[in-house]
Amino acid sequence: MKYNIFSTALALTIGMVSTVTADTSDQKWMTKVEISKEGMHCSDDVNCFNRYHPDVPSKASANIGDMIIFHTRDALDTEFRLDSTPDDLATVDLGLVHPMTGPVNIVGAKRGDAIEVEIVDIAPDEYGYTVIAPGFGFLRDIFTEPYIVNWRLTRNGAVSSEMPGVTVPYEAFPGSIGVMPGNPEVDKILKREAGLAGAGGAVLMPSGPGALPADLCGEGGTAEDRCLRTIPPRENGGNMDVQQQQIGTRMLFPCFIDGCGLFVGDVHYAQGDGEVSGTAIEMGSITTLRVVKIHEGKGSRMSMPATKGNDQIIDMEPARYYQTVGIPLKAAGELPPTHQYLTGTKIENLENLNEDLSLAARHALIQMIDYLVDEHGLSREQAYVLSSVAVDLRIGQVVDIPNYVVTATMNLDVFDKFRHY
Repeated sequence: MKYNIFSTALALTIGMVSTVTADTSDQKWMTKVEISKEGMHCSDDVNCFNRYHPDVPSKASANIGDMIIFHTRDALDTEFRLDSTPDDLATVDLGLVHPMTGPVNIVGAKRGDAIEVEIVDIAPDEYGYTVIAPGFGFLRDIFTEPYIVNWRLTRNGAVSSEMPGVTVPYEAFPGSIGVMPGNPEVDKILKREAGLAGAGGAVLMPSGPGALPADLCGEGGTAEDRCLRTIPPRENGGNMDVQQQQIGTRMLFPCFIDGCGLFVGDVHYAQGDGEVSGTAIEMGSITTLRVVKIHEGKGSRMSMPATKGNDQIIDMEPARYYQTVGIPLKAAGELPPTHQYLTGTKIENLENLNEDLSLAARHALIQMIDYLVDEHGLSREQAYVLSSVAVDLRIGQVVDIPNYVVTATMNLDVFDKFRHY
């Protein structure tokens, strides 16, 4: 009798096992649209482009609610590795900045609408880098030699043998995210940027060498002189480099073409407000976005993208910090690179400029670099790089004439010896 009961129980157990064919991993609800990488570089990849124009062809279409999975490249489209040295910066071609993945046609979106885009997830590559490139960056007149920090990345933090004792928290966001401009926007942008360039401003006008798609934007392309560079942010978003646009936030983009043309690239593992050396922790990624709503007609009332968030900014705040204060001071006879197009003795001979946030930011940043060198034993290059990825430049006030205030706030958590590494 006992044998029969045991046999019956065993049979029931075996029967139960044989009928259980799934666990939670087999339950699906997402509709996924995936835009993969092909080849080593953007030039090898049909899903990659590095200029803005309304005729850049869509690579996929997505409906409201679809998970759009973008496989992105690093900002400089490099061949940097964990053992890269400053000499490798000689291989960087700024004509290739920035490789973007997409664009994606959003079904139902029309010119004049706005799309609401949720940043769902960012899976980092294992490697990232931060560089000082001669002639680029906020203090380009002070830091004139190439420098690189190679980072090992996990979601627990970024560490580097070039930055011993430092762990930068994982706070990923898209450095560049946006939609395609329409022809009227291209006309307006080209006109105003040409005017600034004519006055001596720092402007990158359309340039064919390295431009993709080559048949449209490259040398001899059908729109070579109308394809916008990706370095400045504009009405369509693009290279905004705003670290608060984190996972979990939603972004509103005005649509300038039917389908909107959503793209993403230049993803950052972490960045301080300012990205002062010219780069954050740059990396490739797998970034997932979801368009949650089309706002009919709203885009026609928007002049720039906007961000909707909850507690993301609170979560990013440091537990401990050191802060310097900058006002618009400079040495007599000095003409900082941010002001060189405003040449003349009136500016050059002054030691204090009026209501000038750029100069106040410079003043605060230089003090912060001095602090990191004096108190934490970093080289000046290390301090500049760390400022680019972990120091926030923030406006203190814009009313106390003539000296507006910008603060530089250092996240001292990066020096926490009790972190994971």
